Amino acid sequence: MDTHATPEDERSAELDALVVRAQDGDANALEQVLTAVQPLVQRRCSRILTFHGDAEDAAQEALVAIATKLSTYKGPGNFLGWVSVVSSNSARSTYRKLKRQSAEQPREFLPEGLDPRTTSVIAGSRLDLLEGLEKLEQTRPAVVEAFVLRDLASLPYEEIATMVDAPLGTVKARIHEARKFMREQLAEKLA
Repeated sequence: MDTHATPEDERSAELDALVVRAQDGDANALEQVLTAVQPLVQRRCSRILTFHGDAEDAAQEALVAIATKLSTYKGPGNFLGWVSVVSSNSARSTYRKLKRQSAEQPREFLPEGLDPRTTSVIAGSRLDLLEGLEKLEQTRPAVVEAFVLRDLASLPYEEIATMVDAPLGTVKARIHEARKFMREQLAEKLA
């Protein structure tokens, strides 16, 4: 064993071993993997969907996706990075579903203290952020994933570069481009 290994490195190695066992069909290992990642999944979903109930729904959907698609995880990047991507995608998908459903409902009720220009009555979500992400995805799809991984999932640049299979400089440029776009979108909403 490496004498310089940190407790975090040891936990990561244990999780990686559980993932391999779960991929081989060990139901107990799968349960342990899901239990281990559940707090991370919840945090990632809560960063996008601020209404607790909606974040919980998205987290549950993400955990189901992780369980059913675990066999597809091969890397690149580490397992927790992959979990962050699945979680962020689940939260964004939940938001889109809620947005479609709300189109059929009246917008008469907005909780007190929330700005109707920037807060969704359907999810308590930051509309400016989520709508900006949708526009970014439509106009610059190559930059969305790196932006979500860095600014919403808080992953390190090097890990993102591995996950999206792009040079570090390209990843940083994509994130810079996305941040500029999002700042412009937010400024338009506040104007």
